Amino acid sequence: MAEHLLKFVNLPKAMPDKRTAESRRADFQEIYERFRPTEAKAQSSRCSQCGVPFCQVHCPLNNNIPDWLKLTAEGRLEEAYEIAAATNTFPEICGRICPQDRLCEGNCVIEQSGHGTVTIGSIERYITDTAFEMGWVKPIRPARELKTSIGIVGAGPAGLAAADALRRKGHQVTVYDRYDRVGGLMIYGIPGFKLEKPIVLRRAEQLVEGGIQFKLGFELGRDGNLAELRQRHDAVLIATGVYKAREISGPGSGLDNIVPALSYLTASNRVGLGDEVAEFDSGALNAEGKRVVVIGGGDTAMDCVRTAVRQGATSVHCVYRRDRGNMPGSQREVAHAEEEGVQFVWQAQPEAFLGDAGNKVSGVRCQRIHLGLPDATGRQTPRVIEGSSFTIEADLVIKALGFDPEDMANVIGGSDLTLTNWGTLKIDWRNLMTNQAGVFAAGDIVRGASLVVWAIRDGRDAAAAMETYLSQSRAKLAAE
Repeated sequence: MAEHLLKFVNLPKAMPDKRTAESRRADFQEIYERFRPTEAKAQSSRCSQCGVPFCQVHCPLNNNIPDWLKLTAEGRLEEAYEIAAATNTFPEICGRICPQDRLCEGNCVIEQSGHGTVTIGSIERYITDTAFEMGWVKPIRPARELKTSIGIVGAGPAGLAAADALRRKGHQVTVYDRYDRVGGLMIYGIPGFKLEKPIVLRRAEQLVEGGIQFKLGFELGRDGNLAELRQRHDAVLIATGVYKAREISGPGSGLDNIVPALSYLTASNRVGLGDEVAEFDSGALNAEGKRVVVIGGGDTAMDCVRTAVRQGATSVHCVYRRDRGNMPGSQREVAHAEEEGVQFVWQAQPEAFLGDAGNKVSGVRCQRIHLGLPDATGRQTPRVIEGSSFTIEADLVIKALGFDPEDMANVIGGSDLTLTNWGTLKIDWRNLMTNQAGVFAAGDIVRGASLVVWAIRDGRDAAAAMETYLSQSRAKLAAE
């Protein structure tokens, strides 16, 4: 260990080379280059191999980070990949889009001691990209084929993680999704500068090659209902995510060119994939030549402002009612946005939307906010400062205030599934099953809008719960 590790004392933290703000404003390619082998080994060697690995504790997947850092430092990359893939279905994706500054890296022991965190995310990306290039990532080949049939609704990270785990056990898995490509928000919601789409499509192709069947263009409630799926399969998992945009009220909120974040991001990603998008071509979902105002302070808001920059907006403002320290989005993403020319308007919230003669938005009238005492969550309560109104000119306003579940009563087609007060599916947390036997739920449709890494964790947990349920069902039938 002494030879390859504990180098944090005399070796400073280093990220992979980052493209200049000027160059990356012109395209949707990822902004970081990949570590060179010597750089990855050197940065891995900074790990302290601490007795209580807080990086692992604060990873939703409990990834065995110290072990694959040690193996990378020793040049044993194939073993490092096996360790990384043992707990994470999509390490190549998490290495790119996880907010490591809030999770593993933010809780690294040497970061807390002032030496700068180990660059865990960049090393994870290096390991898995190398594994794909070297052919170490193989399609699923179950040891035996089972007759049990499983239906999964939703081809996002939760559904795909569950499908992967269940297929490895030998089950016959069919995944249904409303979109025409596999990946959910990883394809249509997250911009290419954070996650280039061939990375997701490459993994989807491997899942197909591994025997998972996909029924795309299928929307639950439109093309079939839950009762039909339950008859078709031995067990069903609902992993549809949450897509309904939270609205903002106030005078003028119904003006044209005030659009939901997901509609805007989906249009941009579809264009990048080569699709024809009428709303983009018409300019309705295109920021080119426009003054853009994004309302919100989460990761989706950061995706919107940085997308608008790349589309050629003349100005981009991000309005958030709290200060920088209280925002829910990744601080790393905020820094990238500032480098690219985004202007942040902290401690402000919309009061009204102004329109022109054509009923199109022309400006956002905002009020300054004072942060008061902390609320029950520990965050300071925003209070409006009377008489503090000011206006930001705008030709396009993007609402990035978060997501709520869609009307599940219609989606589930009259079934008796129980919902929570928030409209998410209610499950028994002991077995992740809904109130209907054999119907499970996982991901955002249960916990609300969250991170991809949490969706992967939920999908893997749901797969384990479904495997237990199916095993018990088989044993019961055998006993009868």
